[in-house]
Amino acid sequence: MPITGSMPGQCLLCGDDRGVRDAVGWSCERCGWRVGDVPDPELPMPKVEVVYYLRSADRVKIGTSGAPKQRLAALGHGELLAFERGGRALEQQRHRDFAALRVGGEWFTAADPLLAHIATIAAVAPPWNAYARWVADVLRAR
Repeated sequence: MPITGSMPGQCLLCGDDRGVRDAVGWSCERCGWRVGDVPDPELPMPKVEVVYYLRSADRVKIGTSGAPKQRLAALGHGELLAFERGGRALEQQRHRDFAALRVGGEWFTAADPLLAHIATIAAVAPPWNAYARWVADVLRAR
């Protein structure tokens, strides 16, 4: 039976120290990266496109980025609600899905249909945990 607890050190990929130990060894609880595996330092870190949902008062911004840490830092946002894996096409689809709530540009009224969609996404994993797992998945697939 797997045991959850503190790993022997921080995850080399996401920096978390919480892990799950099973018969094979430790893996990061946050991103799933196996302790002992080392990302190839000669390869760039993968770019994982996300659609992000940011809340500021009674509005939600739906945007996209392949570098979410830098993008969100540049925005000076309110509350990060969720990440959804996908790029420009998914962002444009979400803009169409919630067009009736648009207040301008990429900003939408924080109304029930949009908040319900965001809650469904956020229920899977906190945004940064989801992002870390997607990056780990891409690295494992290399």
